[in-house]
Amino acid sequence: MKRLIVFILLIFTSCNYLENKKVNKEDIVSQELETIDWNAVDAYPSFSVCDNLSEKQERKLCFESTILNQVNEYLSQQSIVVSEDIEDTISMKLQIDKLGKISILEIKAGRETRNLIPEIDTLLQGSIKALPKIYPAVKRGQHVTTEFVLPVVVSIE
Repeated sequence: MKRLIVFILLIFTSCNYLENKKVNKEDIVSQELETIDWNAVDAYPSFSVCDNLSEKQERKLCFESTILNQVNEYLSQQSIVVSEDIEDTISMKLQIDKLGKISILEIKAGRETRNLIPEIDTLLQGSIKALPKIYPAVKRGQHVTTEFVLPVVVSIE
């Protein structure tokens, strides 16, 4: 009789171990979202000239230098006439959407620069429009929108 009771208890308690626990889909998504570093991307935005670089940091530097070179080249081709020398660093906050479209969100320039070159915003917009095709950043296999600040040194004598 004792063996029968022990056997029955074993059967009832062991059934709980065989039972599949249901996992809530929202719990899995929530846990996954907590593990993602939303401030980092797997691959930075890129230009085709940067495709041959394999290191993430090298590609980022190539991307930034390509934009800076393009902006500097564009500005140097413009006939900007000023009454006094200018030495300023302009901060451009740029956004590259998941389709690779670049836009300027904000331009911060000194008051003196804005007074001497009132068309500076238009010139910077023109330099960004002249950029070659941009490939957007990638996060977990998906194209994502990114933002960054690009410092542009303006030195006119």
